[in-house]
Amino acid sequence: MKISEILKQNKVTVSFEAFPPKQDSAYDDVVAAVESMCALSPDFMSVTYGAGGGTSKNTVKIADYVQNKLGVTALAHLTCVSSTKEKVSSVLDDLAKSNIKNVLALRGDIPKDAAFPLPNQYKYAYELVREIKERGDFCVGAACYPEGHTECVHQADDIEHLKHKVDCGVDFLTTQMFFDNNVLYNFLYRIREKGITVPVIAGIMPVTNGKQIARTCELSGTYLPTRFKAIVDKFGENPDAMRQAGIAYATEQIIDLIANGVNHIHIYSMNKPEIATAIMSNLSVILGEGRK
Repeated sequence: MKISEILKQNKVTVSFEAFPPKQDSAYDDVVAAVESMCALSPDFMSVTYGAGGGTSKNTVKIADYVQNKLGVTALAHLTCVSSTKEKVSSVLDDLAKSNIKNVLALRGDIPKDAAFPLPNQYKYAYELVREIKERGDFCVGAACYPEGHTECVHQADDIEHLKHKVDCGVDFLTTQMFFDNNVLYNFLYRIREKGITVPVIAGIMPVTNGKQIARTCELSGTYLPTRFKAIVDKFGENPDAMRQAGIAYATEQIIDLIANGVNHIHIYSMNKPEIATAIMSNLSVILGEGRK
């Protein structure tokens, strides 16, 4: 099923994310994690496309397993940075053969000191979106940034770029992680004013490792509310406590989003089924009501 069709249904949707292994020896572990997450009945599962192409060879393979063996709709990521135009064409052929209809089109993070774009690469995500749409009957998603892209000085300019991307054929958007829901509500108001009407899926990152969050936020430009900083300061050195607190914070974010009419949630589960399981357990009655 196309994700655009899933999002049209009058229900709360929840999706998870998996990433292919960096080493082939870890493939079975990733598959086991994916199986556990799919057992939670997500509305779809996204499979990332590794930076520099390092893990991208298994993206289609895992997406095919998710959809055709486990029965969960798969969303395959595809990036400009990690692919030549020829590689994009090959991946789209493979996805079509596996009857995978959903692709998340991204520029991708440019590796440090890398020459990009090369003559045989797409430079911008909108070019990739256009190519995917021209190649077949795909449902295309794209990323959006509630706090603005780190490479764009003014959020108004970033929204203009987003509008252009959507106009090239984007069917839905998934947000970068955020920790203050008011940031998302303001963003949604602003993009709707600009005529961006496609569904927006809220991306939630459960923070379970205090040491990693500072670096992650530095790269993404994500704002950390005082309340969240206090949690990291208090529990960051205690892995078990930080995990519990991070899951609780993510759960609270999701409850607030659903209560305010944001019905599509994507959990950056990072191949950790225990985190996905804990959040789904916390939301069991709420999701049960929202999905009727």
